[in-house]
Amino acid sequence: MSESLWEPDAAVETTSKSQLQNAHEEPAALAVSADDFAALEERIRRAVELVKRERQARAAAEARTAELEARVTQAEAQVQAQSPLVEQLQNELHALRAEREQVRQRVERLLKQLDTLEL
Repeated sequence: MSESLWEPDAAVETTSKSQLQNAHEEPAALAVSADDFAALEERIRRAVELVKRERQARAAAEARTAELEARVTQAEAQVQAQSPLVEQLQNELHALRAEREQVRQRVERLLKQLDTLEL
């Protein structure tokens, strides 16, 4: 019976000794953790700056994309506006080439006639 009475006290003594040891170790751990905390704080500051820079870069890229999309839309509108003109010019070019071919053939016939007269 006496053993059972002493066991809880022994457990309390063991617990209080370990608590005392932890209490003595905490200031050293706090000093190290303060350094670790400062390092962590610096890493977080750098991460925040990196995120800010990346957001600014993304915003700039999105603005550039929007500008380029607007320019593409404008260029497409100009192409469509000038499409009838281009088609008209192509038709005129085709007609001029056909007319040039006819003139060339007429000149060839006239030259042949001149060659026959010179003989």
